Amino acid sequence: MNKSIPATILALVITATVAHYVTKSTLTVSEVNGSGADVQRAEDKQPLYWVAPMDSGFRRDAPGKSPMGMDLVPVYEQDDEGSPSGYGTVSISPDVVNNLGVRTTLALLRPLQTEITTVGYVKYDEDQLVHIHPRVEGWIEKLHVKAAGDPIKKGEPLYSLYSPQLVNAQEELVLAFNRNNERLLKAAEDRLKALQVDDTVIGQLKRDRKVHQTVTFYAPQSGVVDNLNVREGFFVKPGTTLMSVGTLKDVWVEAEVFERQAALVAVDLPVTMNLDYLPGKTWQGTVDYVYPTLDPKTRTARVRLRFSNPESLLKPNMFAQVTIHAEVGRRGLTVPNEAVIRTGKQDRVVLALGEGRYRSVDVALGHLGNSYTEITEGIEEGSRVVVSAQFLLDSESSKNADFKRMNHSEESPESGAVMSEHHQHTAEMQ
Repeated sequence: MNKSIPATILALVITATVAHYVTKSTLTVSEVNGSGADVQRAEDKQPLYWVAPMDSGFRRDAPGKSPMGMDLVPVYEQDDEGSPSGYGTVSISPDVVNNLGVRTTLALLRPLQTEITTVGYVKYDEDQLVHIHPRVEGWIEKLHVKAAGDPIKKGEPLYSLYSPQLVNAQEELVLAFNRNNERLLKAAEDRLKALQVDDTVIGQLKRDRKVHQTVTFYAPQSGVVDNLNVREGFFVKPGTTLMSVGTLKDVWVEAEVFERQAALVAVDLPVTMNLDYLPGKTWQGTVDYVYPTLDPKTRTARVRLRFSNPESLLKPNMFAQVTIHAEVGRRGLTVPNEAVIRTGKQDRVVLALGEGRYRSVDVALGHLGNSYTEITEGIEEGSRVVVSAQFLLDSESSKNADFKRMNHSEESPESGAVMSEHHQHTAEMQ
């Protein structure tokens, strides 16, 4: 009985010694070749954490549901997490990418264009707007047009005027005829023409040699009557605006653009216009003139646009929405506007690196268009950028980058040397 106990103890000691050497040998091989568990972990990445699809601040260490009842999204870390170049890179499984609706596009060189959208009001083409003024004092005996907006054709009567000056001018012409004085006849005829008496009235006066108490004045062009300021019996003087006659074959649209947009507007740029009263119809026009001054109150510049109006559908004072298609005149690296994340301090885009990896990068912006934004620094031509669900990816990328920078700084040789020097200095002080 007593002899068996030492034998048992001896057997245990031998077994422990053999196990020690076997374990040591196994660990030595593992250090050289890598353990099977590490290889398995390298092949099968484990998520860093799970996050809510609609709230990047909601994180959990295990799968589950978000406060909105949605499945939490796993977030993976890049393999080279110790490298500064991998800061901010996150990996997401293809299924999650599809569920989030992540879409990407390429950053390409494009002609820089912009669309300036504003509003305006339809006006008469003032190049074809005629204002009617009398050349003499007198009274309106008969008004042949009754209201503003009446259509009228060239040569139709507008008004009949009684004026002592016109009567005297007619008498001079008749007197010159009776005396057969060519010099006086020419002077009297020129005076009537200077008073805007129509050639038909002068011709009738030559034939009849009879003075008319009233003289009728006729429309100088076809169009519509506007600004009718007189009625029958009114006393008028030179300088009085009796009415205006405008044509609607072409119209102007006066619009305003912001001060920062004024430099992009130039004569002959194409313009499109829409009106609420004719939905679905679009007019094509051009920039006719850019006014040289700005409104001091609104800080806007006036722009005059010209549109053809053969059917007279465009009428003065109509409200219109216009879009000026401006060109910057150069090419630039651009991405869709929705790809840019604006934080107030720094603008960013999210790059799609392939194989489910994404990284948020800082960029510098240039020209801003209606559809595309110029990128002057931060990415290269051909880079693939995210245009949807990028806010979630940007949030995860930024947080991941911060954590990696902290870990990298703690493990860097420089920080270790500084800490060693600090401990040595402390020891010397003691």
